[in-house]
Amino acid sequence: MRKQEQLKEAIRYIFTGGLTTVVNFMIYWLCTRFFHIYWMSANVLAWLGAVIFAYYMNQRYVFHSNPANAWKEAAQFFFLRLLTLLIETVLLYITIQWLLIPDMISKVIVSVITVAGNYVFCKFMIFYQKQ
Repeated sequence: MRKQEQLKEAIRYIFTGGLTTVVNFMIYWLCTRFFHIYWMSANVLAWLGAVIFAYYMNQRYVFHSNPANAWKEAAQFFFLRLLTLLIETVLLYITIQWLLIPDMISKVIVSVITVAGNYVFCKFMIFYQKQ
């Protein structure tokens, strides 16, 4: 892939990743503040909504992968994102329960780590196999 194409792809990923983060935070905020759901359950619900949104955006607009591989990509995408959910949950537990950092601030801190990890997983382990 040429450098210019790589840059465009990275910009698209950052933009859709930003939208995915907004989806995640909005669902989390609604769950915790409006519906009064415990932060850990709210995080799982927010993760689910964000992952569905992110898969669609990454598959269609960022990596332009082959639709024939959609089921395989979706399974890999959700599995790898499940790993980041586990990492995110552990980090949120540490920051919220042990360090007593407010949940929304903790979510911002932890999101920086998971967004970077998600890019690497998506790029090199899932959508890289496009044809």
